[in-house]
Amino acid sequence: MTTPSSSTAPARSGGIEGYYRLHARIYDATRWSFLFGREAILECAEAAWPRPARILEVGCGTGRNLMALAKRFPKAQLTGLDLSGAMLAVARRKTAALGSRLTLVERAYAAPLDETRGFDLVLCSYALTMFNPGYEQAIAAAAQDLAPGGHFAVVDFHQTRFPWFARWMGVNHVRMDAQLQPLLRANFALVTEQVRSAYGGLWEYLLFVGRKK
Repeated sequence: MTTPSSSTAPARSGGIEGYYRLHARIYDATRWSFLFGREAILECAEAAWPRPARILEVGCGTGRNLMALAKRFPKAQLTGLDLSGAMLAVARRKTAALGSRLTLVERAYAAPLDETRGFDLVLCSYALTMFNPGYEQAIAAAAQDLAPGGHFAVVDFHQTRFPWFARWMGVNHVRMDAQLQPLLRANFALVTEQVRSAYGGLWEYLLFVGRKK
């Protein structure tokens, strides 16, 4: 099932939407070489809460993580949220076998999606560093969307010591100057946090799992 854009969403970013409209068909084939830690964050999330009943992935893209979540948590109800209709179109085809277990929502994550029931797990995989502006609102929304005892799991770019690489990532809409870590620590009770190196120190990526305060 796909839900249309929420009226509470801010004005859409033509740059980001255009970027993903262009990349939707090749995203999975081209991103595997530098989106590290996507399986590791699922392992960390499962260790923190082994049997989540309701899971939300923010920035679900083409549905790669949704399929992994469905396999790892076979009894969970899943929701995937993304701003890009082109990416969700790919996700819809890829996740068709999940049927009523999955709801796809097309909107920005500037406000909670379901505060009433809440989610046991909210996942952001290489999404927050592309919310510029907006990562602060997304982190706040996740804190509100979690059910009591729920967990927020994040894997994302962290920082680089090479200005040229930071500029190149900026061209690809990614900000990576360690801006996420302080907000995550402030909004959630720390469960696990790791900063790992990629490609011999070209950049670092962050794994974070926090519990609702």
